[in-house]
Amino acid sequence: MVGLSRARDILSNIGWLSLQPKEFQDELFRRALPMKYRAGEIIYRLGDPLGGIYGFVNGAVTVSVAPANALPHLLHVLTPGGWTGEGCFLSRQPRRIELQAAIDTAAVYLPLDQMDQMARRDPMATRRFAQIVMMNLDLVLSAFYDLLDPDEYRRIARALRRVAAQEDTPVPLSQATLGMLANASRKTVNAALKCFAESGWVTSAYRSITITNLDGLRRYADGGGD
Repeated sequence: MVGLSRARDILSNIGWLSLQPKEFQDELFRRALPMKYRAGEIIYRLGDPLGGIYGFVNGAVTVSVAPANALPHLLHVLTPGGWTGEGCFLSRQPRRIELQAAIDTAAVYLPLDQMDQMARRDPMATRRFAQIVMMNLDLVLSAFYDLLDPDEYRRIARALRRVAAQEDTPVPLSQATLGMLANASRKTVNAALKCFAESGWVTSAYRSITITNLDGLRRYADGGGD
């Protein structure tokens, strides 16, 4: 179990919480609970009862969505610094996505009643929680835009850019999963990763990809060539 002190060291420096004032961070960590999930464990399913928000400290979590009566489809992979679960606080409706630990994962959990108490004490807290929606919406819009690119290698580069927030940090991402995120075959993903490695942008191992030159990968993803 990762303690709250270590969790704060990570989450206060990357992602949504890093953008919030220290007083808000202090209050959140006074109320948050450390959590641990084993690889394959479901954190919550589509339609589950109301709950609070999760911030991920290490590991990786798959995010799947589905319309009514359809099987969930992979949308994104959350890595350290990612937050989700805010929909219940804002809408008072059941869960709309499914979260599953891809590997052993540590998180912090802020229960819904604690979010409500924070919002009653400080009206700005609601606006701060709503910022998670906007950041996650930006990810969804980016994914939609990225998938329109006819260049498969560029789609793969953009999928990596969405998932990996830091250089030199292994992301537990298989070639099959990356292919789902980029709408590309595993064969194409394998070829693209070899090309990216030759350019010095990534290294890859079994079910793990590390971005070694984020700026270079970004320039390529944005159409700047190599």
